[in-house]
Amino acid sequence: MSDSRHAPDSPPPSPRAKGEPRFPDGPKPDPAGSHFERRIRSFQPRRSRVTAGQADALQRLWPKWGLDIDGRHVIDLAEMFGNTNPVVLEIGFGMGEATAQMAAADPDTNILAVDVHTPGQGNLLGLADRDHLSNIRVGNGDAIILLREMLAPDSLAGLRVYFPDPWPKKRHHKRRLIQPEFLTLAASRLAPGALLHCATDWEPYAEQMLEVLTAHPDFENTVPDGGFAPRPAHRPLTRFEGQGLDKGHVVNDLLFRRVPHRDQHKELPPTG
Repeated sequence: MSDSRHAPDSPPPSPRAKGEPRFPDGPKPDPAGSHFERRIRSFQPRRSRVTAGQADALQRLWPKWGLDIDGRHVIDLAEMFGNTNPVVLEIGFGMGEATAQMAAADPDTNILAVDVHTPGQGNLLGLADRDHLSNIRVGNGDAIILLREMLAPDSLAGLRVYFPDPWPKKRHHKRRLIQPEFLTLAASRLAPGALLHCATDWEPYAEQMLEVLTAHPDFENTVPDGGFAPRPAHRPLTRFEGQGLDKGHVVNDLLFRRVPHRDQHKELPPTG
């Protein structure tokens, strides 16, 4: 049995100095810094303990599979993933279990998964490493800055927003992610025909999502009657969702397609 105590000639690790990065080779605490205007944020960073396994994954794998969203350059997605497979952006992945399952089930689709939750980032990197999922990259920071500053027009094959913060208090509704301005930005980065897939267990938010998506000229509902969609097979049932269903929560999925650009609707002149 090994002794976990320090040997007499081995000094204990020195405490982290104030201001020193928590993970020197891992995600930065605030990658964009003060380079962009401070706007109303749709997310709230959560502070929770990082396990030893998550910390190890962050240290080992962040330089290889991580992206700090600093807003300073446009990403070459083919270079990032090492192939030209379609790329889906996932905003907010929690602990990453569902993301890893989707990546394993569809290895020919690349997933750029963005969150600000450090334990979740470490957990997803660990899952990707364990299951040899080379089609996952983990982004750290503000997805709005990523979309606006770092992704080229028409570069995404899909966008997934599963169980975003519902900001239930009326005075906080302005913080909800799915708003007309966000949809306009997202549409500029989605290729024509790309799918925007949202899911929420907060029914008032689901109704708002349906309203703003239906009204947006760049998206059309894939459901013929214009309502909510059944949960598609590619979206796994998560632990969080299962717990909500057990409590009687209703989960609504919305599947909207990016319509062709307006100039593509114009009829070509007759030939001959």
